[in-house]
Amino acid sequence: MESESRMEKHEQFLQKLGLKAVSTCLDLNNCRLIMAHVLEMELEKLDISWNESIGGTLHLITQQMHFVSKLKILRLGGCGLTTDDVRALGEALRMTPELEELNLSWNSKVGGNLPMILQKFQEGSKIQKLELVDCALTLEDGVFMGHLIPMLPNLEVLDLSINKNIGSILNTIAQGLKSASNLKVLHLHSCGLSQKSVQILAAAFRYLCELRKLDLSCNKLLGGGFEDSSAQLATLEHLEVLNLHQCSLTVEDVVSLSKYGLQGKEESSRPWPMFENVIPLLTNLQELDLSANKNMGSSSENLLSRLRFLPALKALLINNCALESEAFNALAEASIHLPALEIFSISWNKCVGGNLKLLLETLELSTSLQVLRLSSCSLVTEDIVLLASVIQEGHLASLQKLDLSYNDSICEKGWAVFSQRLWFLKELTELDISLRPSAFQDCGRWFRDLLCAVTKLPKITEIGMRRWILPASQQEEVNHQRGIHFDHASLKEEENLYESQCSRRRINFWAVPWNLLQKP
Repeated sequence: MESESRMEKHEQFLQKLGLKAVSTCLDLNNCRLIMAHVLEMELEKLDISWNESIGGTLHLITQQMHFVSKLKILRLGGCGLTTDDVRALGEALRMTPELEELNLSWNSKVGGNLPMILQKFQEGSKIQKLELVDCALTLEDGVFMGHLIPMLPNLEVLDLSINKNIGSILNTIAQGLKSASNLKVLHLHSCGLSQKSVQILAAAFRYLCELRKLDLSCNKLLGGGFEDSSAQLATLEHLEVLNLHQCSLTVEDVVSLSKYGLQGKEESSRPWPMFENVIPLLTNLQELDLSANKNMGSSSENLLSRLRFLPALKALLINNCALESEAFNALAEASIHLPALEIFSISWNKCVGGNLKLLLETLELSTSLQVLRLSSCSLVTEDIVLLASVIQEGHLASLQKLDLSYNDSICEKGWAVFSQRLWFLKELTELDISLRPSAFQDCGRWFRDLLCAVTKLPKITEIGMRRWILPASQQEEVNHQRGIHFDHASLKEEENLYESQCSRRRINFWAVPWNLLQKP
């Protein structure tokens, strides 16, 4: 009877939050929760993330942790935990021997108190996933983490992103990583890593034989570190995702990543093998992000040409790399040999403009392509007409997202041809043809063709048209067909006048109505 009463209270509690009862999983993520007690159930998963009012009251939950001794997943991200909460959590974790996943991200008080929380983890702990994103970890925390990792033999995912001090004590952590033979995912995004950090990590790479994902993005001091360390990167033969976004890669880094040779018998005593051409050796690579590394623009020809040796590559992101014509030619030739490509993003590379024809064969052969981003590529009318032709021939039948924004040099004829062919993209969900912030243009007659195409696209949900000016007649026609959201700083007060929910699908046309521009 007591058990039935408890279950009834549990169901009533969840009904207030609009949730359904599940016997082993309780997800209260972002529910504005005020927790005065813990539900005494045989829970395996408890997620109360992003409930900031938990802060200061966590002890009310941890006092009852003995009721959830079978807990496997505990997520407390963004809960505003206090120092007292952290202390209480440390004591409570002794009562969860089955715990496999712990997320304490976005709680600044975790920093400086990590030993207090995790010191109860005993050797042989079952923890598989540990996330400590943006926790203000200190140097002492980093040292503790280095000694803790060897005690977690089942650790598969470690995320220490957005902790600026990690770079200063990476040596200790890297020593610990040498014992993490089962690690599959390592996130060190925005951790203040330097050139020396790459060398420190490189020494641990050959011990991480199961690593599948490596994220070193947004470490702007990393540039130059790969010059002498790229060979060790090639030891990660199972690597599937490599993220070097915004790492200030230098010319020397790019050369090393594309071709690294250790010649002569005198090098045979090195702790890593003799490699030449690092990129081709990562044959399992599925996602490569080199975006926002502008220094690689004039030196990446060799690196990009070797992408042809990555047949499993599904996502290739080279945004804003200041590619020059030779590098773009090499990329175009290599992309033909990437049959599995699903995401292709080369936005903010001006050399694409007038040269999209170089990608013609790739666009015709990439039957799996789902996302194509060509934002701010200085595309001209000839480019958009070519793209329209490819669309009409059915070569991009799987495309779901198409970004052509910030290409202001395309004339009305180009947009007309494109709009007339758009309806062939039956899988399309998102389209962006917005103009630059400083540019405003009148929509021509092609806009009517665009509206006609939209009616034939069953999955379209979002169309970005920022800074296109709609004549009043066309504006009224749009209002009658779809809900429209006008996203313009000077029109915020009048957005609601043009919003409608008259369709089961909501399509957002971010545009500027002509009649509003006529107002003083």
